[in-house]
Amino acid sequence: MSELARVCVHVHSQYVESQSLPDEDRYVFAYTITIRNLGRSSVQLRSRYWLITNGNGRETEVQGEGVVGEQPHIAAGGEYQYTSGAVLETPMGTMQGHYVMIDDAGEEFHVEIPVFRLAVQTHIH
Repeated sequence: MSELARVCVHVHSQYVESQSLPDEDRYVFAYTITIRNLGRSSVQLRSRYWLITNGNGRETEVQGEGVVGEQPHIAAGGEYQYTSGAVLETPMGTMQGHYVMIDDAGEEFHVEIPVFRLAVQTHIH
């Protein structure tokens, strides 16, 4: 990654009770991600990788192009925000991963997404 490319990721997750069916082991979570480009040149998000782990330790990997059907360009000093979701069989779990991005020079680099928790409020310890 060039010194000009610096990207920061912030995640906010929440339980979506209205779409969940706890009696059927279906827990729906929404997460909103804000990607800030703190660098001096624009960047483009090309693809994503997620490792989703439920409360029983079962792991699911998800990868694909872009996010929510887009491969956004983020200008220097700009940000991009989107909301997506995950369905777990347990009331608690985690997600982590990375984005593959390219800078203005066409150099590919990874932006790590630190582990974050998906949890029904009553299950947070």
